[in-house]
Amino acid sequence: MVFLAELGDKTQLATFCLAADCDPKVSVFVGSALALTLSALIAVVFGTIFSKFIPETYIKLGAGIFFIVAGIWMLVGAGRALMVS
Repeated sequence: MVFLAELGDKTQLATFCLAADCDPKVSVFVGSALALTLSALIAVVFGTIFSKFIPETYIKLGAGIFFIVAGIWMLVGAGRALMVS
C-alpha cells in the first residue's frame, strides 16, 4: 500500500529526474531507497513514542485535520497562482 501511495509524488519525480541526469543509476536507487527507509523509520519511531502518550483516536483525528488543512492550503495557493497568470 505504501508503494502505491507513493507513486507519482514529488520524491518519485525527483528520483526520476536524478536518474535521467546521474551515472551510475545504482547510486540514485540506493540513495532514494535509503531516504525512503529512513523516512519510514522516523515515522515508526515517532508513532511509537506518540502512541504512548496520546490516544490513537486523537492521533488519527490530528492527521485527518492536518491533511484537510494542507489540502485547503494547496487549493488556495493554486487559486492564487491562477489569478496571477
